[in-house]
Amino acid sequence: MSVTAFITHRDCHLHDMGSYHPEAPERLSAISDHLIAQGLDAYFTYHDAPLATFQQLKRVHTAAHLERLKRASPDLGIVHLDPDTAMNRHTWQAAMRAAGAGVLAVDLVLSGQVENAFCAVRPPGHHAERASAMGFCFFNNIAVAAAHALAAHNLARVAVIDFDVHHGNGTEDCFRGDQRVLMVSTFQHPFYPYSGTESPAANMVNVPLPRGTDGEEFRRVVSDLWMPRLREFQPEMLFISAGFDAHYEDEMGGLRLLEQDYAWVTGQLKELADDCAHGRIVSILEGGYSLSALARSVAAHIRVLAEL
Repeated sequence: MSVTAFITHRDCHLHDMGSYHPEAPERLSAISDHLIAQGLDAYFTYHDAPLATFQQLKRVHTAAHLERLKRASPDLGIVHLDPDTAMNRHTWQAAMRAAGAGVLAVDLVLSGQVENAFCAVRPPGHHAERASAMGFCFFNNIAVAAAHALAAHNLARVAVIDFDVHHGNGTEDCFRGDQRVLMVSTFQHPFYPYSGTESPAANMVNVPLPRGTDGEEFRRVVSDLWMPRLREFQPEMLFISAGFDAHYEDEMGGLRLLEQDYAWVTGQLKELADDCAHGRIVSILEGGYSLSALARSVAAHIRVLAEL
């Protein structure tokens, strides 16, 4: 059994973009309730997510972006940054916790206190670009975490793996051309954010999937297109943008993965991490909007991380 950290914070429940919005606080409640119901909660070490520092955020975001978000934070009500992305008075704090969770996860893993970590946080992050918030995302949590491993812990090579139904345009924007980072991703296309159909740099492996793609084809793509590049790269740490909205029950997209597919891909990545990265994995929640499918998929994912 691996020692797995579970990192979250109650502030992440307070960010609310309106009763209509699919990226809702109930997502985190569904995850924790399911883990308790399945008796899995006893197997993890629990940690409160700290606030990210400006120094940590500025490794991947511009100072102007941070200042704009801080100024936009309302005292009352909800302020829309775009039609999909909005802030209430708790959003700034929640976003700082979500980014800080990944930083803590890196520190816990690289200090040897845990082998891997899962961050159950919101708002998600992989659409946030260096200079802009979008797609429900404010800070790029996975990029902040990976940059922390490179800058504060002097790692030479890290891999980012993104299997969300949407292309992680923000993470690509943060690391495009950075030869210390290999990013591999699958996503539905054509679909929001309508990017990623061409790999813009040698360190990006983008695999667009047509609507209706099922687990069998997803597994083929992972085996044939992801894993050879990852093994060639020999990352010292793996970062997973764990979006579960490619599940067939999730109406946000049109892919047809099951929780068994998430368990399988997690197993492939864990085997890679065990072989070349001392088992080091940090996984951070991205999408997933069907509450039942999300909860089951997260449980399948972290069962494999913890070797349960």
